[in-house]
Amino acid sequence: MLALVDCNACYASCEQIFRPDLRGKPIVVLSNNDGCIVTRNAQAKALGIPGLVPFFKIKPLLEKHHVHVFSSNYELYGDISARLMGLLATLGDRIEIYSIDEAFLELNGFSDAISHGQLIKRLAWQHQRMPVCVGIAETKTLAKLANHIAKKSKKLDGVCLISNIDHWENVFKKIAVDKIWGVGSRVAKRLNLLNIHSVHDLKHQPPKFIKNEFGVTLERTVLELNEVRCFDLDTQPPPKQEVFCSRSFSKKVTSKREIRESVASYASRAAVKLRQQNGLTKRIYVTIQTSRFSKQAYSNSCTVSLPYPTNDSRVIIGTAIKASDALFREDYDYARAGVGLLELTHSKHFQNDFFQNDSEQAIKLMSTVDQMNKRYGNGCLFFARQGIARDWSMARHFKSPAYTTRISDLPIVKI
Repeated sequence: MLALVDCNACYASCEQIFRPDLRGKPIVVLSNNDGCIVTRNAQAKALGIPGLVPFFKIKPLLEKHHVHVFSSNYELYGDISARLMGLLATLGDRIEIYSIDEAFLELNGFSDAISHGQLIKRLAWQHQRMPVCVGIAETKTLAKLANHIAKKSKKLDGVCLISNIDHWENVFKKIAVDKIWGVGSRVAKRLNLLNIHSVHDLKHQPPKFIKNEFGVTLERTVLELNEVRCFDLDTQPPPKQEVFCSRSFSKKVTSKREIRESVASYASRAAVKLRQQNGLTKRIYVTIQTSRFSKQAYSNSCTVSLPYPTNDSRVIIGTAIKASDALFREDYDYARAGVGLLELTHSKHFQNDFFQNDSEQAIKLMSTVDQMNKRYGNGCLFFARQGIARDWSMARHFKSPAYTTRISDLPIVKI
């Protein structure tokens, strides 16, 4: 059996861990630059707060209902997720971390799957104060569907087991086809034109017919709805072929100094991600752009090849800054910049030559920087070219403390 463990309103739940006074109260979390609502907890949804709408448009409604608003705190969410995934790994035979708030578990040898699902739910709350729902079935597609049902039905108490699949036909008739894992809105519209509207409708389609009309992936989805396992757990996802880091600025940027600082910061972040997968990059992509709604719009990019593959932040930052200097034009209001690392290879597949600049000392230096930032919090050590004030950086006016990754943000208990 496979279980899908999914956090309930993950970002909002993370904010409540160190703010128990907010439990049972409406919470929303905003996207980068406090742009729009990306997460609502159940209490906020009950008030009719819509998702994916600009914050400034809905601010009066949030104030009227006393909804608590938070900026995205990715340091906190990432750390809570890592702790939760570590716990889940002990509760199954194999684990696939599907996203920051979801994981598949393989469960073998459990005679009572529902009881084990309840144990997972209970331990996630006991150890991390994270509410989760658990869907259990023979295939990943059915486990996702079971999790969807667990979230919707109060009677199931957060755990749903789909077995004896013929007994679920009436339930499947009530679930729209776009709720199936892998069926997007465009595919759902095409299915609707073929009079396929529900999970039940798709489950009973001939797989070969679906393959001819939509391709092999949806054919496998039909098979998985009939308990034929086609998608195995991906316990060791392949390394990324490209690494990108780009952000919108909190204000309009006009000076070359600010563009340089932002590009250096994004290049540094991308280099850290590259080292985390033991990768080397051969080419660096840099882009800067104004708002597309600006009367004087400008957007440009370039790609620079490196003489040797590297993951040295100093080389990557220096190259990216030179590229941004070539792209920069005076008298524009810049709104966004980005850096991409392309043509990645694994470090074990690269052999140095006599002229290679990277040395053992450089590798040790980057490793030391990464370890210091991991131990004492991101930003503990950084490169001077990233700037000190960084008043262009992403706006997060409602950001909560980094409770678990920064010593100065540790909660204080007064007795």
